[in-house]
Amino acid sequence: MTSSVPAPPATTPLFGPDALEAGRLLCAGPVAFALGCAQLSQLPAGDRPEMAFAGRSNVGKSSLVNALLGRNKLARSSAEPGRTRELNYFDLGEGAAWLVDLPGYGYAKVSKTQAQAWMKLTRSYLRGRAPLKRVFLLIDGRRGPMPPDADMMDMLDGSAVPYQIVLTKADKLKRSEGEAIIAKTAAALKKRPAAHPHIHFTSSEKGTGLAELRAEIAALV
Repeated sequence: MTSSVPAPPATTPLFGPDALEAGRLLCAGPVAFALGCAQLSQLPAGDRPEMAFAGRSNVGKSSLVNALLGRNKLARSSAEPGRTRELNYFDLGEGAAWLVDLPGYGYAKVSKTQAQAWMKLTRSYLRGRAPLKRVFLLIDGRRGPMPPDADMMDMLDGSAVPYQIVLTKADKLKRSEGEAIIAKTAAALKKRPAAHPHIHFTSSEKGTGLAELRAEIAALV
């Protein structure tokens, strides 16, 4: 039997009450889908901080974004992974920041040509978007980093884009299993120059780790 697994203290930043409250207020405030960009020319003006969410197409990215922002259907999820096909921009805090949902990778049932086009769009965005403060890279907490995740980390390291690992589906693991995955992931980050050292361990179902992740986002705004 599995249970909700809180992230061990050593794996998450130590946020005080003020930081946690700032994160809660930001993510509980106004948020709305603004636009979807299929090419770089459609990107909005770079006049505010941006935080992007990336991950494999079946990692639970839409579910986590919805849970993080306290909305049920803000980010569209589907029984068919890989439905995010553009750079989807969400207005956070009425102009305070952009939250960007990137196309998933590694699973979508599309042609190789289409998958390559999405990756090219993502790569171009990551390399040239000055307001981008951090990429939150979602990885399935049941497995830890897989080869497609390593490829994404290679791209982020090569582009000198700061990123932070967010392990998902903590509720699917026993505590000992979760600790082993965290240790495995931490070991994989030791030689990653652009990786943030702290790992978030989350569950969109149980709410595990979401308060800390909200505080992390608010600190970047």
